[in-house]
Amino acid sequence: MKTEEVRSKTDSELEFELGQMSHKLFELRFKAGIESIADPSEIKKIRRSIARIRTILNERATGIRGQEPR
Repeated sequence: MKTEEVRSKTDSELEFELGQMSHKLFELRFKAGIESIADPSEIKKIRRSIARIRTILNERATGIRGQEPR
């Protein structure tokens, strides 16, 4: 997910996506521990998307870069 896409969404949408991505990350890590997964780089992509969402939510909460809670 690109940064522009994250910034265009509301806080509630971001919270929902954060929950979905966290669950997907858990499933991928669990699956990787038991068997091999088709695309190991997917874990890295999801971790970075989670970090982007958390960063944007934090910017909005603190008022950095003119971001306001939506």
